[in-house]
Amino acid sequence: MDTSPETRYSTTTPRLSTVSPPRSYWHFFLEYLDNSVILEHYNYTGKLKNRCEGLKPENIVFLMVCVLIVLENAIVLIAIWRNKKFHLPMYYLLGNLTLSDLLAGIAYMANIVMSGPNSLKLTPLLWFIREGGVFITLAASVISLLAIAIERHVTMVTMRPYHGAKRGRMLILIGASWALSGFLGVLPIMGWNCMHRLEQCSTVLPLYSKSYILFCVSVFTAVLLAIVVLYIRVFRIVRNSTQRQRLTFTGSVRKGLARKSQKYIALLKTVTIVLGVFIACWMPLFILLLLDFAYPTGGSRVLYKVDYFLGVAIVNSLLNPIIYTLTSKDMRRAILRLLCRPCLMTSDGQVKKLGMPFLECSFSKTEVPSQKLEGGLETTISSGMLSPQHLQ
Repeated sequence: MDTSPETRYSTTTPRLSTVSPPRSYWHFFLEYLDNSVILEHYNYTGKLKNRCEGLKPENIVFLMVCVLIVLENAIVLIAIWRNKKFHLPMYYLLGNLTLSDLLAGIAYMANIVMSGPNSLKLTPLLWFIREGGVFITLAASVISLLAIAIERHVTMVTMRPYHGAKRGRMLILIGASWALSGFLGVLPIMGWNCMHRLEQCSTVLPLYSKSYILFCVSVFTAVLLAIVVLYIRVFRIVRNSTQRQRLTFTGSVRKGLARKSQKYIALLKTVTIVLGVFIACWMPLFILLLLDFAYPTGGSRVLYKVDYFLGVAIVNSLLNPIIYTLTSKDMRRAILRLLCRPCLMTSDGQVKKLGMPFLECSFSKTEVPSQKLEGGLETTISSGMLSPQHLQ
């Protein structure tokens, strides 16, 4: 008789009742090591079919994208580490975002390798670790974007220079982003799952509860709205400051303010790119997860195409370094020197004429000389990064 997992579970009804008897903590722990739980949940949600296939072409493409994510973010981290100019509190959040994106690429690669037929070999404990690793790193990347928005907003509101207190604020934001990501990621393994409650199971993630899926979507939607609100406030601060100065000064100064007015418009374009990329990458996955909550388990075929939606979301980790670092002239110089120093630099450390166009080009066209703001401060506008400093 055929005793393969698909034969044993393809025609049977779930053996667990929806109301389970009281269980001891030891019994609860043993169920996390029971491989049959995986088979049962995958069969109930309809994801047991075609599990014997190896890597699909789209999975190979996603693996290649993950390799690019890891390499790209590793280069940025090395450039930050080797260049003392970047050993400042203002670059801590950028480094944290880069690290979370790098780890997201590694976690998703591991997820792909352990999927397909390998999913049926996992215990619930390993399954929760596999999915939780991807969730925590992606959540850290998203929340890091919020941390950057918070820092930019606080900097523009307080108009304070970079001093020792800012280092502590940066570390608090970094620690809070990872603490929140870790908390959200471990909730299923701590008990917020659908084991023994099959009718509450997610189709996309067969061991996750639909209520947990809805909770996570709500949290990430709140993060997105917070980012939008903060960047709108940053833009309004720059615009209002420019308008007040335009009314105060005359003559040649007003011409300078007219140029500055163009710069905050460029800032708006950069912020639009940041938010547009974030929404374009994550919104399809959010919509899919909302459908997963709304439909009964296995109620829609599109729910079985989650790999494509998650692949689009992971692309955000590929684009983040381009948006947040490569638009900075200093970062471009550091990265290009790291990748091809002999091609761009002479023996005495000067930039070759051939390499100058690559170093001076600007993706967002917002990298401009410092402009004075109120209170004897100045603001450097680069990729939406606003950072007031004392004039020397």
